[in-house]
Amino acid sequence: MRLGVISDTHGAVENTRAAVRMLESLEIDALVHCGDIGTPEVIALLAGWPTHYVGGNCDNDPAPLRRAIAAAGQTWHGEFGEIELAGVRVALAHGHDSRRLADAIKSGSYQLVCTGHTHQKRIEQVGQTLVLNPGALYRANPHSLALVDLPELSAMHINL
Repeated sequence: MRLGVISDTHGAVENTRAAVRMLESLEIDALVHCGDIGTPEVIALLAGWPTHYVGGNCDNDPAPLRRAIAAAGQTWHGEFGEIELAGVRVALAHGHDSRRLADAIKSGSYQLVCTGHTHQKRIEQVGQTLVLNPGALYRANPHSLALVDLPELSAMHINL
């Protein structure tokens, strides 16, 4: 299974379109958005896959985002999500709650923790947990996303 991971779109529709084209070429099966979505327009662009969202510190009014996610048949997890894909337990967090993020990483409950917030790419093995930040689609140079092959937990960044 191929999982796409994006974060920090901040409503940047054109950058999100570029990410969608890349994700289509990578033939992903599911997508995770690690917060700071920005606008419902971003959600509409990501409707081609089962997509899981968490809110970020800049998603100040999540009600329109939740409505757009529901209308697209996608999943809103609030500020923290737990999913299982291909037998892999995955935690989703934006990362602005650094204590909650650290607790998820240290807990041993997740094989993969996906986060955003810093706009900095990260792939790091912490004990039995792979910590992944895809970078950002806004205010980053270069804009980037991540791809994870599951259940192998093989991860890589892709610059746009």
